[in-house]
Amino acid sequence: MIDQRRLSVSDIVIGEPLPWDVYGAGDKLLLRRGHVIQNTRQAEELVQRGLFIDAGQAERLAQAKKEAQQSIKREAPSALRFINLAGKRLERLLYNLSNEADAQAKILEVAKALVYASDINADVVLGSIFLNQAAAGYAVRHGIDTALIALIIARAMKKSAEEIQAIMAAALTMNIAMLRQQDQLESKQESLTERELELIRTHPAQGVELLKQAGITHPDWLNYVLLHHENADGNGYPRGKEVMEIPQNAKILTLADHYCASVSIRKYRKTLLPSAALRDVLLAGGKASDPMLAAYFIKELGAYPPGTFVRLQNGEIGVVTRRGKTAPTPVVHSFIGPRGAPLSFPIQRDTTKELYVIRDTLSGEQAALRFSMQQLWGDEAAL
Repeated sequence: MIDQRRLSVSDIVIGEPLPWDVYGAGDKLLLRRGHVIQNTRQAEELVQRGLFIDAGQAERLAQAKKEAQQSIKREAPSALRFINLAGKRLERLLYNLSNEADAQAKILEVAKALVYASDINADVVLGSIFLNQAAAGYAVRHGIDTALIALIIARAMKKSAEEIQAIMAAALTMNIAMLRQQDQLESKQESLTERELELIRTHPAQGVELLKQAGITHPDWLNYVLLHHENADGNGYPRGKEVMEIPQNAKILTLADHYCASVSIRKYRKTLLPSAALRDVLLAGGKASDPMLAAYFIKELGAYPPGTFVRLQNGEIGVVTRRGKTAPTPVVHSFIGPRGAPLSFPIQRDTTKELYVIRDTLSGEQAALRFSMQQLWGDEAAL
């Protein structure tokens, strides 16, 4: 005797194979598993005839389907999780660099993890720079953020994998010589002392020496660390290099470093909105020091990168979640309605439409929104 359960309309999916056998009176097999119900009328006729399915078989199939769905959910990769794990790994490496065996390979593995995060979702990667600042102390987080921006720009410029690796490794280690002091400097509310300013001026050269002592031998990596505070006008440090003496890859690192520093929440320096940071970094003195690089930064980041808080034309307040076909028209998810009341859930808005055109950019304090990145990007931004 088969353990039977009555067939219902909800059991049948029109146009798809039956997942179990169907029985009539006396356990007579009427339809085999795999038979396709072609239309609603056929499904209703089967139900009206009072047919049955094997309850045990149905339960086993339902359980298998549930386990498969849970497995997929467990295995869904999260760009944000990879970024945070990379940050923790980098922190352990940097603070113990002199005692690490094969430090060069281990730092390159951190860079690879960040590349993988960008492959999962580049918009989550950009959003993390603005929305994930509490995940680590400034010194480590700034290296991660700078490496991510450099990755996005270098990829857009079709740099080789080897070049991208060297730029990212330099970003992750560029401040090694002031690692322990950097978080203290970033939390200061008063002006920096002359001794602190000297530490800042000398940290690129000192950093190169520390990296060499730790077994870092990659010449480009070391060179980019040395040059990451040189400026095109020759007023940078530690060497005061002229523009023609600075490789393009080092310039990418420099601009990414400045941009991430500008948008970070810092006590002794005003935090800039993304659009202002882009102008400040790229158009110093009103003129781009490297017009081609500036064009790539503007195209890839724009005034409204993912993670930016905005107010729309109709008064709604939300967060940019995806870059659009053009820089001024990203996808936005609104949290606050036109009259200032919170929405029940974030609603996606198309900023190409007149009602949802971005009116202005807001700081985090002005927006005053509370949410998780997973609410906006789903499992690809799960912690």
